[in-house]
Amino acid sequence: MCKNFSSTISAYLAGFLDGDGSIYVRLKPNNTYKYGFQVAPYVVLFQSNQDRKNFEKLCSKIGFGILRERKDGILEYSINKAEELKFFLTSIKPFLILKRKQADLMLKILDKKGKVKNQNDFEKLAQLVDNFRELNYSKKRKIRTINARRD
Repeated sequence: MCKNFSSTISAYLAGFLDGDGSIYVRLKPNNTYKYGFQVAPYVVLFQSNQDRKNFEKLCSKIGFGILRERKDGILEYSINKAEELKFFLTSIKPFLILKRKQADLMLKILDKKGKVKNQNDFEKLAQLVDNFRELNYSKKRKIRTINARRD
């Protein structure tokens, strides 16, 4: 699926993510999902459009993900597929400093996401998602595990 990163690239990506990136997961309301919510995990790297050439070069070393330009001139490189997230985070985790707890929690969520068999399992997963609120200083969250609907 993915090429292996050298330790140099892994360390560089970890430093970039620590400084100009984000690891987060959201519960998005979606009635087409069994428990009424989609678990949407992300790793995002940010860079000014002024350094687009170098940023594109860095992103090409990753080999997966999506690059988009926001209206404010900021480039966002997003990774949101579970297997790619697992590979990326596992590769760079030994070098993370500031976002190591987020990486550990995301890997735990990705593991549990694939093992949800019932409402109770989903509620435990949703509680893990809520734990990102404390790690990422999120104050705008509106969906919390106690709001997860029961069917």
